[in-house]
Amino acid sequence: MYYEMEIAGLKRKLPLFPVNDDLYIAAFILFGDVEMTEHAAGALLKKAPDFDILLTAEAKSIPLAHEMAKQAGMNEYVIARKGPKVYMENIINTQVHSITTKHLQQLYLGQNEIDLMNGRRVLIIDDVISTGESIDSLEALAKKAGGNIVGKMAILAEGDSMDRPDIIALEKLPLFDSEGNIKD
Repeated sequence: MYYEMEIAGLKRKLPLFPVNDDLYIAAFILFGDVEMTEHAAGALLKKAPDFDILLTAEAKSIPLAHEMAKQAGMNEYVIARKGPKVYMENIINTQVHSITTKHLQQLYLGQNEIDLMNGRRVLIIDDVISTGESIDSLEALAKKAGGNIVGKMAILAEGDSMDRPDIIALEKLPLFDSEGNIKD
């Protein structure tokens, strides 16, 4: 089963996958889709508030952060890592439980990343916001680093996430039943 939609002026067929017996989600995979990454980055930047630095989690949204920074004329962005690295100093972290990941995760920043965000306007970005757990964890991490959150954005907001007043997204991604019908 697939769900076809238009995103940033481009049509894509998204495969449906079960979360449980009664709930299916459409998988939006940004990895490897250069055209979508470029178009979505440009469309998000048109809606973005003024910012100094981008923050995303180590996942599918890394190409989006790269492209947004590039199109905005910036040379840096911050990635919250899923595990501490040997070169990271003065590490801070937060927990996240995402609907698309089967276990509790940690997100980490080191001193270099903390310095990039401290006292600056931080724009948090993701490819898809589902429950909002990931983006909320990034917000908590950015605040620990001394960043001033000016916005939270995603290409797609799934289900009720599109109704959150603190989220800016390009399109709403519906939820589906086991037959592939959109749930109300």
